[in-house]
Amino acid sequence: MKFINPLPFVQDIGKSVAFYRDVLQLNVVEDHGNFVQFENGFALHDGASLYRTIFGKNPDETGPYGRTNLVLYFEVEDLNAVYARIKPQVDLVHPILQQSWGQRVFRFYDPDRHLIEVGEPYLPDTI
Repeated sequence: MKFINPLPFVQDIGKSVAFYRDVLQLNVVEDHGNFVQFENGFALHDGASLYRTIFGKNPDETGPYGRTNLVLYFEVEDLNAVYARIKPQVDLVHPILQQSWGQRVFRFYDPDRHLIEVGEPYLPDTI
């Protein structure tokens, strides 16, 4: 079995694609209207459409799909520059913090309140 990619449900596919394309600067490689894939393998699916495909009925609830129980993790080489660019455009959870394992990260929410973490590449001690 091979893991391919996360596929978060989103309430407004246009708004979410714009967020990931414009704020996170991910490049779209496929756009099928209700399903959009970015060049790094990350993909989004219109929540109501995917719900109907999976369960054969309309979703029981409306509103954002994010539940703070899953983190979408990205790495960047220049964490400080990306933080400065992204900070004014997002609902920030916290600024850059050094984690107990030594990596620096910051976290924020996407339009559906999915939790996003951006960190510098993790380099464990080689001692």
